[in-house]
Amino acid sequence: MTAAHLDPTLRHDVVLLFEVTDGNPNGDPDAENQPRTDDETGHGLVTDVAIKRRIRDIVPLLRPDDLRCGIFVQAGHALNTRWQAARESRPADPVAAVCDMYFDVRMFGAVLTAGKGVGSTAIRGPVQCGFARSLHPVLPTNHTITRITQTRQEDIDKGETTEIGSKWTVPYGLYRTRLHFAPGQAARTGITSDDLALLWQAIEMMFAANLSANGGVRDVVGLYVFTHPSALGVASAGALTGRIRHVLATDSPPRTYSDYRPELRTDDLPDGVVLTTLVDAWA
Repeated sequence: MTAAHLDPTLRHDVVLLFEVTDGNPNGDPDAENQPRTDDETGHGLVTDVAIKRRIRDIVPLLRPDDLRCGIFVQAGHALNTRWQAARESRPADPVAAVCDMYFDVRMFGAVLTAGKGVGSTAIRGPVQCGFARSLHPVLPTNHTITRITQTRQEDIDKGETTEIGSKWTVPYGLYRTRLHFAPGQAARTGITSDDLALLWQAIEMMFAANLSANGGVRDVVGLYVFTHPSALGVASAGALTGRIRHVLATDSPPRTYSDYRPELRTDDLPDGVVLTTLVDAWA
């Protein structure tokens, strides 16, 4: 029997929490790569695009030899070239071809075009992800850094011995977002139980393929999947995901997930709803 959270014919509402320590989880290129924040509240933000990028990067490492686990949106590859190749490989059903070849198209969808004179095709994926927001305001800090050599030989010839730069970090942030899985779209893109298993694994390990000093220490500390008994569902996403709460349990600024206290309401779920806890650092 298929586990509830692996059933692509059912609706899933998901809560994801991850922590960032002394790093920049998602720099804003319009603001000198400062960590993104809500200007009104000071809460840290990580875009949905950045989260999906982390998932895309880890999938090929988890399934290096799986022909269904290619990544369509990938550095160094033109999208229209890949779409044209899919069209040529299966002219009768190019959408099915590109979905079968690329994990991210099956999951997240894509807008596809093969260039001038060829109409675009939109594929709506079953997985939707929102911005992640820190539970409390963060304090982006700009650090001045130096290195002991120069970029240019002429600067060394002038007697210069160091170069100065800078990097942005947040001391700590516990970020939370929601994901939603729509089985109607999953049927159209060909999602299988194995695809769902890979998705949850990729989310759990999504920072493993993007280790960097600039990113700081990043870990997934919570991953909770609410599965409905039907494709439409029996409760609103907010009513379910709102049951997962983490409250600050210290008077000092938080510096670790354990500075928060979990308050989870799981004993009176709507009839047929199953909660699968895949990651819980507080357990």
